[in-house]
Amino acid sequence: MTNGISLRADALKNRERILAAAEDAFLENGAGVSLDDVAKRAGVGIGTLYRRFPTREELLAAAFSARFLTLAETSRARDAELDPLESVRAYLVELVRHTNVYRGLAASLGTVLETGTPGCLATTEEGTRLLQRAQAARVVRSNITFNDIVCIAVAISLATENLNDQREHITHLAAVFIDGIGVR
Repeated sequence: MTNGISLRADALKNRERILAAAEDAFLENGAGVSLDDVAKRAGVGIGTLYRRFPTREELLAAAFSARFLTLAETSRARDAELDPLESVRAYLVELVRHTNVYRGLAASLGTVLETGTPGCLATTEEGTRLLQRAQAARVVRSNITFNDIVCIAVAISLATENLNDQREHITHLAAVFIDGIGVR
């Protein structure tokens, strides 16, 4: 029994070390960094990394979960201040800005959001809620899905991730999209 507790503590410590190393590696070198590099930075073997995080997307999602939680909480907090269409616009802009924290994350965003981490679930639920709210208010077409929002976030992220002035371009491209999905 004591052995089991010790292993659980070691496993938790390894997980925390892997996530800290992944955060540093992703910030420095982008989402495509070598997972061998992450394991070395964490001081664990590659097998230990893969036992905890079987795919790159699961590691990205776990490392990014807190940021996604913050995105969802911020969105909910400003809900009363914005009309339904502006809420979707603000959410899209924030999703792109968060995605661009790790260069190259955009290419995996859809898969990352499906991993089921608390942050991914919260971000997906919030985006879906905002979209449904806008559709109920009849300011967004009924045939738009949350996956459409994610696809546009990916496109905007890819188009802006290497720009010096991302903020202005992200806001502009999000406006172009929101104008396009609005009810006319």
